[in-house]
Amino acid sequence: MLNLNHYTAVLLDMDGTLYRGNTALPGVDALLRFFDDQGIAYACVTNNSTLTPAQYEQKLAIMGLHVPAARVITSSTVTRHYLQERAPRGTPVYAIGMQGLQEALFGDGYFVQDDKQPKYVVVGMDIEVNYAKLRTAALAIRAGAMFVGTNPDRTLPNEIGLLPGTGSLLALMQAATDVEPVVIGKPGPTMMHAAVELLHADPARTLTIGDRLDTDIAGAQAADLATVLVLTGVSTAEDVERGPIKPDALYADVPELLLAWRGAR
Repeated sequence: MLNLNHYTAVLLDMDGTLYRGNTALPGVDALLRFFDDQGIAYACVTNNSTLTPAQYEQKLAIMGLHVPAARVITSSTVTRHYLQERAPRGTPVYAIGMQGLQEALFGDGYFVQDDKQPKYVVVGMDIEVNYAKLRTAALAIRAGAMFVGTNPDRTLPNEIGLLPGTGSLLALMQAATDVEPVVIGKPGPTMMHAAVELLHADPARTLTIGDRLDTDIAGAQAADLATVLVLTGVSTAEDVERGPIKPDALYADVPELLLAWRGAR
């Protein structure tokens, strides 16, 4: 059985764990207060590339959840770090994505948006994607541009159900180009390592809480972190029973997790 008292830092997924769409999930505000009261450090780690960390701070605040932008790590910010380590200032990039990705890549002028001869094509979530954008990206990839995806999430939890996610766009582009993308977000360990570093935490005492086996739990396990799955987003108890990815603990929702954590104190 997982000893929750062992953990002094927590990495939290967002979509499906803290909220669905624009609605906070039950018990999340109490969980964050519990972390503050107990001196447990935490950061939010999301594959969603649509918003900037500052916009996430504002979004969460509207829902009554108070998380500073400095504690938010998105697949866009990690994608920027990945590219910057490999490409000099002024490198041309073509990006499909919303403000979170556009600002991360082009906000300070390090990369240049180029739809003619980009060295990289980066694809993130874009609810306004159209054929013209996909055509430009496909032609650039076929011409030799490196194909990078911010995250592999095929679906996105929302109040009305599961919507198409970035992974759906990546699958379309892969079918159109016969090129497999380099994917930055979870389940790769890069984002989790970045979050542990941000918190100055001990990985052996860091717990990850998420709603998806294939990204949150697999990503944490790739980074050698302990895991809790909550059944408020994508993955179900049946998925756990039938699939190869097993979290260290499973709770129906955040209130059940918090009750167990308080009971362990």
